[in-house]
Amino acid sequence: MSAAEIPFAYTFDDVLLLPADSHVLPSEVSLATRLTDTISLNAPLVSAAMDSVTEHQTAITMAREGGIGIVHKNMPPVLQAREVERVKKSESGMIHDPVTVTEDQSVAEVQQLMAEYKISGLPVLRGETLVGIVTNRDLRFVSDPDLRVRDVMTPQGKLVTAPEGISIEHSKGLLHQHRIEKLLVVDGEGKLKGLITIKDIEKIRKYPSAAKDTMGRLLVGAAIGIGGDFLERAEALVRAGVDVLALDSAHGHSAGVLR
Repeated sequence: MSAAEIPFAYTFDDVLLLPADSHVLPSEVSLATRLTDTISLNAPLVSAAMDSVTEHQTAITMAREGGIGIVHKNMPPVLQAREVERVKKSESGMIHDPVTVTEDQSVAEVQQLMAEYKISGLPVLRGETLVGIVTNRDLRFVSDPDLRVRDVMTPQGKLVTAPEGISIEHSKGLLHQHRIEKLLVVDGEGKLKGLITIKDIEKIRKYPSAAKDTMGRLLVGAAIGIGGDFLERAEALVRAGVDVLALDSAHGHSAGVLR
């Protein structure tokens, strides 16, 4: 091809779109949108219900940035529900249903729960009454996994507790004053009502646009199919605290989905 035959063309560097006059500041822009009639997101982002995309790690990241993740269904219902639980328990203004143990459980069971939920402390209950807390610090030098929780826990008499209705700012002051990382919330009868951690308070500051439910927990969705165990799966997910269920089908226009 000769030089005369080479056609004239443009590259991206040759074109400039002139910006229009705008009086809208970035700080004044809201990306908030509705996922459903009752669920709002702070960013219009939803991660796919694929086994290569969304489990609890991705769902947590999505919700922290204002979107939501839909946990895939390519696993047994009990495991999918556990993924949802991990998201709901990952952070909260106050954890209303913290993972707990009893005095009779073993150190090995405590360590397993800590590893599973990636937490460093568990309230100890007798019925509904708070009797102590067991933390990584209590277990640091324990070599016998068969020891009972009562033998290693910090007892109730040494705990710093707070009443129901305490504000986040007041909680932060108590945590700092007593140099502790976990504040146990109890009612007038000593029954455990929740748990506030310094990590959750820090996450509120770090992720101000996080998409959360009315209890301050991250939003999360989960996929269900249209046949097989879909009812059992849906019930398990609802018990785990899922915020929205997504019908996952290769053909959304099929009769099964429409029914």
